[in-house]
Amino acid sequence: MTTPPAPTPVDWQAQELLLLREVMKLVGRSLSPEPVLREMLHLMSELLGLNRGRIVLRDETDRHLARIRLAYGLTAAERRRGRYAPGEGITGHVLASGQAIIVQDIDTESQFLFRSVRREDLPPETVAFLAVPIESDGRTVGVLACHRIRSRRRRLTDDLAILRTLATLTGQLLRLERLVQAQTEQLQARNEALSRALDSASARYGLIGRSPALLQALGELERVSQSQATVLLLGESGTGKELFARAVHLASGRSDQPFIKVNCSAIPDTLFESELFGHERGAFTGASQARPGWFEQAHGGTIFLDEIGELPLAMQAKLLRTLQEGTLVRLGGQREVRIDVRLVAATNRDLAQEAAAGRFRQDLYYRLNVVPIRLPSLRERREDIRALALHFVNRANQAHQRNVHLAADALQRLERLDWPGNIRELGNVIERLVLLADRPVVHADDLGRYLPEAPGTQTGNLPGPPPASSGEPLVRDYQSARSHDARQLAEALAQHHGNQSRAAQSLGLTLRQFSYRLRKAGLR
Repeated sequence: MTTPPAPTPVDWQAQELLLLREVMKLVGRSLSPEPVLREMLHLMSELLGLNRGRIVLRDETDRHLARIRLAYGLTAAERRRGRYAPGEGITGHVLASGQAIIVQDIDTESQFLFRSVRREDLPPETVAFLAVPIESDGRTVGVLACHRIRSRRRRLTDDLAILRTLATLTGQLLRLERLVQAQTEQLQARNEALSRALDSASARYGLIGRSPALLQALGELERVSQSQATVLLLGESGTGKELFARAVHLASGRSDQPFIKVNCSAIPDTLFESELFGHERGAFTGASQARPGWFEQAHGGTIFLDEIGELPLAMQAKLLRTLQEGTLVRLGGQREVRIDVRLVAATNRDLAQEAAAGRFRQDLYYRLNVVPIRLPSLRERREDIRALALHFVNRANQAHQRNVHLAADALQRLERLDWPGNIRELGNVIERLVLLADRPVVHADDLGRYLPEAPGTQTGNLPGPPPASSGEPLVRDYQSARSHDARQLAEALAQHHGNQSRAAQSLGLTLRQFSYRLRKAGLR
């Protein structure tokens, strides 16, 4: 009878090194220690025969209780049963004392509880149990424990040594997890605080959004708000210059004083002087009493001159004198009136080019261009389109007693559009949508019919004219300054017998827009 060959002895040291090498490969691949520790428990069983390994940690909500957090070779029910109070059973004693315990035969140890794994579910052979403390920051936070067959050709002290090494690694990984979690919570709290600060800063001025472009302009605004320097707001039409001008006023020490806004493009040339600087009684026909102009009414506060590029050259000289000397003379008056006014001006023109072409005084341009702040177009702050759209939807719903909402895909489609009319165009589109929508939720496919088709309006490959309606549209489309030539303006005036209001309505313009185009076309 042939004697079977003796089993090849196991190189336990090589197995231990393999285990440590494989575990260390996983360290650093994830901020969470769980993948590393799960594989560690698996390799303990596969390479060293340390079976049903488990990591027991103190409960985060109840410090007087410890639970199995990770295990290999245990069912879900067995893991749930693994709950220990300090001093309870072998695991509880290790947790309370911080000392390792070796049970050479679980059947002869009275303190062994068989709580997690019942004896009938274990091999019939003699089973040993090893438990070592897991320490972190000088205190015992858990226990690393496992079963092994007592009769295996490997010393228990060798198992205990490798378990101590793995427990040390476990403690370091858990400590790293807590540090990362604390850092993450601090960053989240800081981001939330910053987010609230940004929201409150922009909301304080009535501005919607948190895009970098908007915040940069807002930061520049706040840095100069406490000075008396003239602020020149530059940017396309519809970017919210009036809101920014009011923000300059609110952020300054003049916030409790008057804020006067003047649209220079809406004042006829013959009325500029009396509107801005006032007039005395009898200064012209119909001047039955003296009247202070806008500059006097803004005394102590801020005056906002919008579209200052429309100011006639003659008035530019008088404005320059007022800004330099801080005085004015009313139309028809002889007495100088001293004023204290902070000027904020705005234009969508290139005043440097206008000055070079002789259409704007260079000295006034230099006087205005003290603190230029460029307002970003809506194309530069796409991150804000969603917040702006929701703001306009809420406002339009309240104003018109509607209940219309934008679906997520509709908001995404709005974010992809170009918006040449900027915030004003977006607001008009949203109001049109709220007024004309025939369903409570508007999706991306529904948007096409609410978007304008005006020349020069690139709204992104979205065909479909706005719904036909009788009479004047409920919300006017954005119109560029060159939307109508002199012939169209003259024909509209002739058709309506010189009535500018009706002529403007027939062309889809406001009276101010119509008057501005008349003046530019030389028809006034």
